Amino acid sequence: MESTDTAVATAPVLEVFASFQGEGMYAGSPQVFLRLAGCPLRCGWCDTPGSWEIGEDAVAQVRTRGGGRQEHAWVTPLEAAAWIDEVDSTRRMSVSVTGGEPLMWPQFLLELRPLLKRRRVHLETAGAHPQSLAHVLDACDHVSIDLKLPADMGQPEVVGFSEPEPSPATEEEWREARRAVLKTICGRDACAKLVVAGGRAAEEYAELLADMAECAPELVLFIQPATPVGGVAAPEAEILAELAARAATAGLQSRVLGQLHRSWKLP
Repeated sequence: MESTDTAVATAPVLEVFASFQGEGMYAGSPQVFLRLAGCPLRCGWCDTPGSWEIGEDAVAQVRTRGGGRQEHAWVTPLEAAAWIDEVDSTRRMSVSVTGGEPLMWPQFLLELRPLLKRRRVHLETAGAHPQSLAHVLDACDHVSIDLKLPADMGQPEVVGFSEPEPSPATEEEWREARRAVLKTICGRDACAKLVVAGGRAAEEYAELLADMAECAPELVLFIQPATPVGGVAAPEAEILAELAARAATAGLQSRVLGQLHRSWKLP
């Protein structure tokens, strides 16, 4: 349901709210979160599976200090920008555009950027769609990508909208996408997150670390223990320590950081 070139883009909003960033480079920073719905990927440790599928009658949750309400989910960038300003009337907080997978809606992101004026725009993406990322990169002040272990991924699914770019399905397709995304954000205000689930061995992540060391060695790597959800367990501390050591050996800067908002019991 992405627009044509002559029409205003629309995208499905799942929720808009203010909170504190719980992951990555800007953890602890107050932000407005614009969560877009729709994602073809199936990460085993996804903590927002309710964002995967969308429909014509979907609703958005707009949460302000005065309370919350529901609105029709499919909106224009102008409508989304108005919700963001309503949630943060100071117009100073940065905006974290997350999902779902925001790169399903590149034209929406491009049209939204000038409406947010002096606000910084932080894009949180699965890092699976390098062409779409390159298309919107100059509209983003910060990009946070995931480094996906293909073994953690189910087959991508069609979820009722036209994808701007095919999703990777095989290990080789994942590697091509990962390397292209890393090269795209090299030298930018960006970071990478490596989500580590329980039951994995450190050597399983060797190729991901090698790709990052080759394609974007200056990025900070956040080794993120998975929050137990949907049958996925948290990793053992020894695995995290070994991954940090392997990252250092590869010449990477790394930090181990869990999902702080989960421990804070924040959205």
